[in-house]
Amino acid sequence: MSTQAPATRGSAGLIVPLIAGLLVALTLGVYGRFHEPTYFSVNVAGFSSPTAVKAWLATIAIAFAVFQLVSAFVMYGKVPSVRTPAWIGTAHRWSGRVAVLASVPVAVHCLYALGFQDYSTRVLAHSLFGCFFYGVFVTKMLILTKKGLPAWALPVFGGLVFTGLTGLWLTSSLWFFSNNGLTF
Repeated sequence: MSTQAPATRGSAGLIVPLIAGLLVALTLGVYGRFHEPTYFSVNVAGFSSPTAVKAWLATIAIAFAVFQLVSAFVMYGKVPSVRTPAWIGTAHRWSGRVAVLASVPVAVHCLYALGFQDYSTRVLAHSLFGCFFYGVFVTKMLILTKKGLPAWALPVFGGLVFTGLTGLWLTSSLWFFSNNGLTF
């Protein structure tokens, strides 16, 4: 019979997902830093520039992430005046998928065309948020199916994913829209 407390055993189940997330974040950062930026990007018809495409895709991602946050509160009964609808779990999962899918072309462009940069505080923060977001996203996805984890694990890592994406949006899309208006 084990002498460890149940919370300790459950917390130990976070080690592999945490290591995987850390490796993803570090790999993205190292690749972005040492990869020779191509400064080449593909534009999408109807948009004025690749930067506009990235800003709007990131805005789509953050909009779905806000829905993720609200739907998580509803699913877990944290909005007292709202009864949990039967469809909320499915909508929550699909909104997360759409948010990540919208972010992938942006991340590929940032890594391949620009790399990890640090020429200003905003750009450094953006590069760090990008690595952090995908690292914590991998961690969250790995803990979703693990049994016996502490109850706090999923909300904390979900919150960290939301924080990372929000930081990315603030240091890129908000900056772009503040300097260029809501242009396409």
